[in-house]
Amino acid sequence: MNIILFGPPGAGKGTQSKYLVKKTNGFQVSTGDLLRDEIKNETEIGKIIINDMNDGKFVDDEIINKIIKNIIFDPKKTNKLIFDGYPRSLTQAKNLDIMLNDTNQKIDFIFFLNVDKNTIVKRIEKRKIIENRSDDELNTILRRYETYMKTTKPVLEFYSKKANFHEIDGALEIDQITRKIDTFINV
Repeated sequence: MNIILFGPPGAGKGTQSKYLVKKTNGFQVSTGDLLRDEIKNETEIGKIIINDMNDGKFVDDEIINKIIKNIIFDPKKTNKLIFDGYPRSLTQAKNLDIMLNDTNQKIDFIFFLNVDKNTIVKRIEKRKIIENRSDDELNTILRRYETYMKTTKPVLEFYSKKANFHEIDGALEIDQITRKIDTFINV
């Protein structure tokens, strides 16, 4: 089973994807985590993307798609992918469809965690204290949210027409969101 979780930064995608990984025995595909690993390991990609991330910009689609391709084409992860924060652009969504088609896979469920800006700011400020992430500064949060809203609107329109698309109120408590997701997934 392959699942997409998307929503603005701080919507709870990471929390829900970790739950789904355990529930489905899947693999979390978090572009944020993958990119932070590239930065931490001081790879060539990491050096390119650190400035974009700290400025609240999205990393170039070509870089993201290259990282994701390695995961999708890994036979150990076939039909066990939980996408957390990917795709973020229409180009990425279309590229994902192509890569999945090339590997005889599909997306089973798409969950959109819809959360307003005020809730996001409160959550990310709390997360900054707990996780001490460099990309959780208030100005960065606001830029990331605005970029997200502008860039992912076409993705929302692209996926919302599909029968496996489900919008969930991301302002609910964690366990309430989990229960809503569970109503769709029978594992």
